[in-house]
Amino acid sequence: MRGVLAALVFSAGASPSGPVDAAEPATPPPAVATAPPRVEIKVLEILPHDRSVFTEGLAFWNGRLFESGGEYGKSTLREVELATGKTLREVKLEPRYFGEGMTILGGRIYQLTWQEQTCFVYDAATLRKLTQIKYDGEGWGMTSDGHTLIVSDGSDVIRFRDPATLATKRSIHVIYQGKPVTMLNELEYIDGLIWANVWRTNFILRIDPADGRIVDILDAAAAYPQNLRGPDVDDVLNGIAYDARTKSIYITGKRWPQMYKVRAPQG
Repeated sequence: MRGVLAALVFSAGASPSGPVDAAEPATPPPAVATAPPRVEIKVLEILPHDRSVFTEGLAFWNGRLFESGGEYGKSTLREVELATGKTLREVKLEPRYFGEGMTILGGRIYQLTWQEQTCFVYDAATLRKLTQIKYDGEGWGMTSDGHTLIVSDGSDVIRFRDPATLATKRSIHVIYQGKPVTMLNELEYIDGLIWANVWRTNFILRIDPADGRIVDILDAAAAYPQNLRGPDVDDVLNGIAYDARTKSIYITGKRWPQMYKVRAPQG
């Protein structure tokens, strides 16, 4: 696994979204280079998922599930019925926007866009659009620690952004045995750790938000075996949601026909 992860996500060069903000230098990676443990995720329940959705973000609010879907001309924000996978409500983005990561903070849904540098803000109760905020760089994944927005951009850098302005407050590098890990995509904040999908892999990294150290590597390959997936290389694991009311964790992927309730490893 070590070689596979290295080949897929190590990067020695610049990130896809440019350098870290000069005014807010990223926390340097810790000196410890010990390989983090690998843990296989256990599936507890299989639920239906709308296969037409190119999943970019997944989040619960007051027991209700919301999903951000991507692709130009197909991007949406929708509320989903967990038991059936059916769309209960939906907002369609203009064709010029590619919907990306999404999170919910203070009763507001924040939805990134890929290259349009625009974050849409909605009322979680009604899905009414409240405003939109410009930001720098690409938008990939997003979550929240209850105070700030935590955002990935496909590089090894995770930024902590102000929810009012999306200005970067601080940043961290994510490292694996002293090397940067890129392609960090959908994010979720669970019990003090950042969970991060690694694009085009079956791995979810659990990351210390203080310094970017990888606590462990979760292998989700067994959830939806590779031989059952379609030929599109982008139909990959990407979607993590934590229901704080039931302490349940769910994962899915882009155009996957199923969603999985999984057991969280003890950290």
